[in-house]
Amino acid sequence: MTTLNLPAYDYVLKKEAGTIYILDVLRKKYLVLTPEEWVRQHFIHFLIKEHGYPRSLIKVEGGLSFNRLQKRSDIVVFNREGKAWMVIECKAPEQKLRQQTLDQAAVYNYTLQAKYLVVTNGMKHIYCEINWVEGKTLVLEAIPPYPDSSTSHS
Repeated sequence: MTTLNLPAYDYVLKKEAGTIYILDVLRKKYLVLTPEEWVRQHFIHFLIKEHGYPRSLIKVEGGLSFNRLQKRSDIVVFNREGKAWMVIECKAPEQKLRQQTLDQAAVYNYTLQAKYLVVTNGMKHIYCEINWVEGKTLVLEAIPPYPDSSTSHS
């Protein structure tokens, strides 16, 4: 797999019948190792290990509805009140991050109305802060710290 612009971690792989699987540390199960899954697992570790985001408040591939269509968000981080705080859309490393990619992530976030939106292909990361009241999006230089993240690295 491609070396990403994210810290390396000790991932667990297994091979069965010619297919390689990677352990999802949140769901505690093996998933087929696709380029997108490679990025998703690295970004999950980045959130937890590098930025102290609470493991228990991160949901992977959650379902949501938009205009009666079922969609799946890659990663959603919740605040301590249980409200979506950040939506993260992961793409394969070779997929360029275009306006269409941001629009897709924005559609997912429209239902959840999280304060932060992130799009990553593992090489490039776009961090946005959404002001729902004013209808404005601000592109950030870095990932925002999780509220109270200095207290725990669960």
